[in-house]
Amino acid sequence: MPRACRYFLPGHVWHITHRCHKKEFLLKFARDRRAWVRWLFEAKKRYGLCILNDVATSNHVHLLVQDGGRGEIAQSMQLVAGRVAQEFNQRKSRKGAFWEDRYHATAVSTDHHLARCLTYIDLNMVRAGVVKDPALWSESGYAEIMSGRQRYQLVDHRTLVTLLDLSTLGDVRLARQNWIKASLEQKMLTRDTCWTEGLAVGSAEFVEEIKDGLGNRGRYRDVRNTGRECILRENELRWGILPSKSAL
Repeated sequence: MPRACRYFLPGHVWHITHRCHKKEFLLKFARDRRAWVRWLFEAKKRYGLCILNDVATSNHVHLLVQDGGRGEIAQSMQLVAGRVAQEFNQRKSRKGAFWEDRYHATAVSTDHHLARCLTYIDLNMVRAGVVKDPALWSESGYAEIMSGRQRYQLVDHRTLVTLLDLSTLGDVRLARQNWIKASLEQKMLTRDTCWTEGLAVGSAEFVEEIKDGLGNRGRYRDVRNTGRECILRENELRWGILPSKSAL
């Protein structure tokens, strides 16, 4: 599997995924998921991380952020991953890696693809068969928005409202409920690797912009048009590497 993309271009929205080492269920207890939320909140305070959505599952996490161009994403990921692993290993008298060595980042176009990405993240634990309503999974941006949670509030409501071209947080709640309802009715619960293995997802113009912005790092990466979206991917076959069958 190719090494995960960690290059950020200022102003863009990025969907970040990070798995536990060897896909172990190291976050299966709420205590450890809450630790991830707590340190993510600390990263928001320290570095000004703009969070649009998040979810901590039992063996991986999803994070949707907007890059402000201050290096805040890399700093935040280093802080959160390091502190969560340290606390867990100390409490369990455990040694060894907690996370996969690299997280993956996918640039997401801020048109209808943003709504799709939000919904994909929201439905994570529904796809896993753990809950029927994503609002029932406490460690998630969806639950925060729906419950009006004040403590450890992660989501930047103002930015999310603006990016979705809505007027109020109430509009965001209603829109996301409708997106969830539509996905469930259409049984759109399969994993979609474009959000977890692609380097950029959106319109053809957006994907080409990201590819150009990566410079030499984008030179050997392919653009694939699925008819629903364009995806910038690693040119895996060029390097003799088979595409990964796994997806978050």
